Amino acid sequence: MRVVIAEDSALLRAGVVRLLTDEGVKVVAQLGDAQNIIEAVRQGTPDVVILDLRMPPSFVDEGFRAALDLLNHFPDVGILLLSQYVEHSYAEELVRRATGGVGYLLKQRVGDFEEFLSAVERVRRGETVLDSEIYRMFVGSPRERHAADLLTPRELQVLELMATGLTNSGIVGRLGISERAVEKHVTSILAKLRIPNSGENHRRVLAVLDYLRGVKRRHGSGD
Repeated sequence: MRVVIAEDSALLRAGVVRLLTDEGVKVVAQLGDAQNIIEAVRQGTPDVVILDLRMPPSFVDEGFRAALDLLNHFPDVGILLLSQYVEHSYAEELVRRATGGVGYLLKQRVGDFEEFLSAVERVRRGETVLDSEIYRMFVGSPRERHAADLLTPRELQVLELMATGLTNSGIVGRLGISERAVEKHVTSILAKLRIPNSGENHRRVLAVLDYLRGVKRRHGSGD
């Protein structure tokens, strides 16, 4: 795997580089800001770009805007955004614009060796990875309580894993149940919550999050 990293914290950047290289990942470029990210990706031809959401000069959304530029110029390159805080609007917009693998993780996940590496690999494979805290933001909302009334305890577990971007096979690994059982739970969840069953990973994630937020949007139509 080839990776480009853009992170203004030299300490965190060095730590991520060391973590990845120890696992055989080739870091082809390291940047302290997002100003030259397009050229770095063009020259380095990475599989995944890891970006801090807030970087110089304003520390507002430079990484996010760079991620959108990358999606336009290099739609097949995976994008993993790291942030100090959960900002669900950025996460949702990133997923809506994506045609390939994308992810949004809290920086604290970098300290979880296996979880972080799993996220990078999943983004490389074209999957959607959202931090579990994004889902938990909606816990206690009227729509989430309605979901709890409709779904069984096991279906609620599957719903949370769906919202964090896990595929059916990923859910099998987390819950230790059969793939047939997961397929049955997912079908039941989508039917009970009246969510269209789209084959596109990121649209399925957004459908679940939209339901929990009570946002009325069309899914699976390509709009």
